[in-house]
Amino acid sequence: MSQPNGQQPWNLRESYTYDRNVIAEIQRAANTGIYRIRGWGAKRELPTLDDLVVLGASMSRYPLEGYREACGTDVVIGADTAENPVRLDIPITIAGMSFGSLSANAKEALGRGASAVGTSTTTGDGGMTPEERTHSSTLVYQYLPSRYGMNPDDLRKADAIEVVVGQGAKPGGGGMLMGQKINERVAEMRTLPEGIDQRSACRHPDWTGPDDLAIKITELREIVDHRVPVYIKVGAARPYYDTALSVKAGADAVVVDGMQGGTAATQNVFIEHVGIPTIAAIPEAVRALQDLGVHREVKLVAAGGIRSGADVAKAIALGADAVSLGTAALIAIGDNDPALEAEYNALGTSAGFWEDFQAGNDPAGITTQDPELASRLDPIIGGRRLANYLNVLAVETQTIARACGKSHVANLEPEDLAALTVEAAAMAKVPLAGTSWIPGQNQA
Repeated sequence: MSQPNGQQPWNLRESYTYDRNVIAEIQRAANTGIYRIRGWGAKRELPTLDDLVVLGASMSRYPLEGYREACGTDVVIGADTAENPVRLDIPITIAGMSFGSLSANAKEALGRGASAVGTSTTTGDGGMTPEERTHSSTLVYQYLPSRYGMNPDDLRKADAIEVVVGQGAKPGGGGMLMGQKINERVAEMRTLPEGIDQRSACRHPDWTGPDDLAIKITELREIVDHRVPVYIKVGAARPYYDTALSVKAGADAVVVDGMQGGTAATQNVFIEHVGIPTIAAIPEAVRALQDLGVHREVKLVAAGGIRSGADVAKAIALGADAVSLGTAALIAIGDNDPALEAEYNALGTSAGFWEDFQAGNDPAGITTQDPELASRLDPIIGGRRLANYLNVLAVETQTIARACGKSHVANLEPEDLAALTVEAAAMAKVPLAGTSWIPGQNQA
């Protein structure tokens, strides 16, 4: 029964199980027979680092004066194994995002921004471009299952190697690059036909386990004459065992990517339902490193949904040595810019909601290979924006560390944290605020 004046029935109630988004997806699948592909990361509500709070100094702790007492932020990776270890001025790095997924201007902007603040950026699938190598003072070369763009000569130009076993948005699955983004240059770098959809492999073709991976890492070290460190990146699913096996295989650093991590394109069902949250992954990876007696020696890099200096500080307090971010970096250089609202509207979406990284029609010129669109992104301005953002994150991290009385951000520890929810307390393994209770570990 309708209300007077054409209003909706007063007793309408949306189903939690079948809300309008679920209904729309069922109808879309029924109409097309095609599973949904998109970019970005998980949009479902998950426990995040926001569910933790920092316990600043008061009577029982002594804070540091921000304008007079130093707080270090540097990180060194591979000090004991590589002739040229990676030395970062801040514990915030740029994650691997491929040329092909991103425009050449976007890759250059990421390199410029990271270099301006003394940190690293990462190649991603599809190989190394001159734009990013030229403008990245520290460049990590990703060695992926697909081997697209793999070039030993470029490998030797890198400052570190990251062997990718999995990604937070799709542990156990490979990515996709739609044909509309595979232009002549991308196709040549990947040895692929132009304009044809490309699916990245979900596993490496020449090894099936950690023993084979140990042999592969030895091979990679020999290719680069033991000059640079080797990382292993895993999607967060079983982080304890994956971290332990990465250490066994000889990694200098383990990158653990939680399910809030983004992607340029994969199945929506992967993004929303595979993997575990970053807040749950970090403590498990730390536990593996501690059990093996290598915590803080083999570095842990946390990734997946890192957005602020508070996120950085909390990740480090949980036991990470550094963090890596991707989606936030793209937003910093111009992704989903409100100034482009009219163009996002024309694509049937809105600034802040646009997720079709796979479509190749990005108005910001970031996730596209269209020459006209790509030219919109000025890599100098984009790099400056990214540097500003990274500087803010670093200062925020220092601010929190000083408030906890720490002379280096690496001295942050779980004791500096409390959880606001039972779920976060259980996942992060820190007490529920106002109690000494860690669910599953002790009594309230």
